[in-house]
Amino acid sequence: MKLKPLDDRIVIKQLEAEEKTTGGIILPDTAQEKPQIGTVIETGPGKLLDNGKRAKMSVKKKDEVIYARYGGNDVEIDGEKYVILRESDIHGIVER
Repeated sequence: MKLKPLDDRIVIKQLEAEEKTTGGIILPDTAQEKPQIGTVIETGPGKLLDNGKRAKMSVKKKDEVIYARYGGNDVEIDGEKYVILRESDIHGIVER
């Protein structure tokens, strides 16, 4: 199944949560923090402006981004977990 977001929404594949602390302590699922970094899987066409044109998206497929911790909606499609959020919920692009 393919998921195509609307307007300025973005589909992100979230990185896995850390299962161990740097000291080696194994964390249970309930104590693991939701990661704030993910890879852009798909983007919408851009926000619809008042003049009827679309704003250009700042991110593209395969960008690694940092986003708001509690922003967006978590969805599961075909056994894969994704986050759908607005472009304004993205804080930056990770460049390596």
